[in-house]
Amino acid sequence: MASTPLVFSTSISSKSHLLHHHPHLNSLPSSSLCFKSKQSFQYFSSNPLLLSHKLVTRVSSSEERATTQVTDSDLVGEDSATFDIQNQKLSSWFYFTAVLGVVLSVLNVIWIDDSTGFGKAFVDSISGISDSHEVVMLVLVLIFAGVHSGLASFRDTGEKLIGERAYRVLFAGTSLPLALTMIVYFINHRYDGLQLWQLQDVPGVHQLVWISNFISFLFLYPATFNLLEVAAVDKPKLHLYETGIMRITRHPQMVGQVMWCLAHTVWIGNSVAVAASFALIAHHLFGVWNGDRKLAERYGEDFEIVKGRTSVVPFAAILDGRQKLPKDFYKEFIRLPYFTITALTLGAYFAHPLMRAASLKLHW
Repeated sequence: MASTPLVFSTSISSKSHLLHHHPHLNSLPSSSLCFKSKQSFQYFSSNPLLLSHKLVTRVSSSEERATTQVTDSDLVGEDSATFDIQNQKLSSWFYFTAVLGVVLSVLNVIWIDDSTGFGKAFVDSISGISDSHEVVMLVLVLIFAGVHSGLASFRDTGEKLIGERAYRVLFAGTSLPLALTMIVYFINHRYDGLQLWQLQDVPGVHQLVWISNFISFLFLYPATFNLLEVAAVDKPKLHLYETGIMRITRHPQMVGQVMWCLAHTVWIGNSVAVAASFALIAHHLFGVWNGDRKLAERYGEDFEIVKGRTSVVPFAAILDGRQKLPKDFYKEFIRLPYFTITALTLGAYFAHPLMRAASLKLHW
């Protein structure tokens, strides 16, 4: 929970007392010292005189942040991918299953089924814009991105108006059919573009693409950390995570999408794959800026602390010393959500023939 810092410059007596006993503090700017319930200097934590207050450096440059020693006790964000079986309610998971069934049934009636749904009519209308599959692919991604990011941007306002659960239903109910349309169109027309290269017969390419795709899903779906919130069984929240995959990159979904796009583009090697990948990567790069903006508005100083010791580029904060990995870092991945993602990813790979067959039946 974010807390309001009490800057030392507002307490002259406190600052003077500290500088008298610790003259080397004159080298620090007064605005860089503030009280924080969850942060402390190693120096101050070892001094009995200052045990009554925990201190945190408020710094603006990467070099200054890199000098701050961070331990698990200093974390201001949440521990990601936690799943305590003792805290789970069987009724919640029954409710989740029921919600999932209802959502899929409604999606089939209003969007997938040609006799009742609007999916085919929607695709036909977009296809009427151009005979180019590349253009249609770009437009489909653009529509999805606009709706998805637009609703995410107005989340705070929307939740105040209709509540967290109702807004999540609106968000998912609008985004899901558009995402499905985009995926089905890509599957059906992935080989309809201009062939730019052919690497499928090159030794090692299949293995490289497979491994890249597999790893991409470990980054792509941190939403599985809170499935009950995704289905609005639990009240949806905007989380500030700091452990697990977040230590590697602050925006795992963007990294995962880039990996997925590059792997599929290398394998397919045509203009449709390039168009789809370009649009999807652009959408997720916008999400990096938009996501940071929303977290900064919600969490304030806590987000700035997390931002200072994480990175957008994978492993960058670790390599430059801003992210200090604990010795048992690997244990943050030995958790049920990651095992679930692994199982679903393997299942999706083996289900590719079924996915292609189902997509072709839609004639989108």
